[in-house]
Amino acid sequence: MRIGVIGTGRIGTVHANTLSRHRDVGSLILTDADRARAQELAHRLGETAAPGVDEIFHWGVDAVVITTATSAHAELIGRAARSGLPVFCEKPVAADLAGTLHALGEVAAAGTILQMGFQRRFDSGYAGARKAVRSGRLGRLHTVRAVTSDQAPPPPAYLAQSGGLFRDTLIHDFDVLRWITGREVTDVYAAGSDGGPGMFRESDDVDTGAALLTLDDGTLATVTATRLHGAGYDVRMELAGELDQIVVGLDDRTPIASTEPTGPPAADKPWTGFLERFGPAYEAELTAFVELVRGERDNPCDGHAALQALRIAEACEVSRRERRPVRLAEVPGAAGAALRG
Repeated sequence: MRIGVIGTGRIGTVHANTLSRHRDVGSLILTDADRARAQELAHRLGETAAPGVDEIFHWGVDAVVITTATSAHAELIGRAARSGLPVFCEKPVAADLAGTLHALGEVAAAGTILQMGFQRRFDSGYAGARKAVRSGRLGRLHTVRAVTSDQAPPPPAYLAQSGGLFRDTLIHDFDVLRWITGREVTDVYAAGSDGGPGMFRESDDVDTGAALLTLDDGTLATVTATRLHGAGYDVRMELAGELDQIVVGLDDRTPIASTEPTGPPAADKPWTGFLERFGPAYEAELTAFVELVRGERDNPCDGHAALQALRIAEACEVSRRERRPVRLAEVPGAAGAALRG
């Protein structure tokens, strides 16, 4: 199998390393807007660098992995679909709902494969939580509490094109919430704080956010996120039911300290970022993509799942700006987007 990797930045490099080692991947063609960066990575991996995106499609590949800036995702997904090629794309499909719906329409018209990069679905902790909820171990689920905290904010240039905290960061929590519970979000109420560095206000963003979500069975979920969590990278989810309670992301590297005399000590080596915390999950999602292309499994995270997570993020952003509850029915894109996976 020959795979084209478009984008060789931080996550593109991770994915290229994974695919280059995969026994079912014969070769890679790498390209990036920064040609020197693509050439350096290709040389290090013993793969081929292409001058640009056109060559990826003209030289012949069996599948495409898209890890470019968000602004290029939709056009590249569409181009791959028109070429009949399976695609793995980092989230989101596009920066907005209109672009997302258009790209998904092209995939549907072409009848091709689109797997989205929501790596938490491949994390053992989240997978265990899904199994516990779906098995009935917790009984009736009544409360979910999710947190995503970055140790340090991204560069100002990234913030300006990220889409904001709810679309860029909490979208992972929205996706995995649906995946674990099997339920849809019906209502949101969100707020944000921009009391940190001025770059957040300059990007019309917030450094900290919180939302209360109501699921279609009445379960309540709270999600919080911040870009300024000096204790370390913290991603957790607590799920409480009438019979039991479980937590994802609580281990000896969780950056949290107890004030109780008999509580556990603070982590000696707290997580520093998502690539470290979710390293095995990133590898697993690429393995799943190769198996999907080979026809050995179903799609673990299609474009409709990404659309639904984006709709929740959009509703939260409207709620934050307008300071009001927002029903998901107000956000376009619901038709035909039944829950999958």
